[in-house]
Amino acid sequence: MLNNLPLHALIVHMPIALTVLVPIFVVIALLLGRRYMKPTHAWALPVGMLALLMASAFAADQTGEDQEDKVERIVPESALEAHEEAAELFLLVTGGVLVLAAGGLMSNRLGSTLRVVGAVGSLAVLAAGWNVGHSGGALVYQHNAGAAYSPQK
Repeated sequence: MLNNLPLHALIVHMPIALTVLVPIFVVIALLLGRRYMKPTHAWALPVGMLALLMASAFAADQTGEDQEDKVERIVPESALEAHEEAAELFLLVTGGVLVLAAGGLMSNRLGSTLRVVGAVGSLAVLAAGWNVGHSGGALVYQHNAGAAYSPQK
């Protein structure tokens, strides 16, 4: 808790933002790598962003687990489980794409192929992130999860 706000609610904004930004920076890196710099140098930015995304998503997952007991008294179990499962899938997809994209740092033909795979994978990360954000938003705005942290009147 920070200023009576759950830590999870403060942390989740980083992976949400990065989920949207990674595909944009993937395109930029691919364009820069074709015209202005070595492809492997340009590709380092999206790989770093994916690593930061993975770390921030892991932190969001951990803080969500810590706050689950308080929220589960208010929201339906099925909605909470849907969010947890979406988060677990997001971590798996992001981790897998990070590993594949990191291979794009190689300067050979395999590296070139893995940059394309990483680009496509960034769209899978975006889709998985969308599901996590949507289910989290449903917890807050449809099932009133924030009420678990409201002062009692």
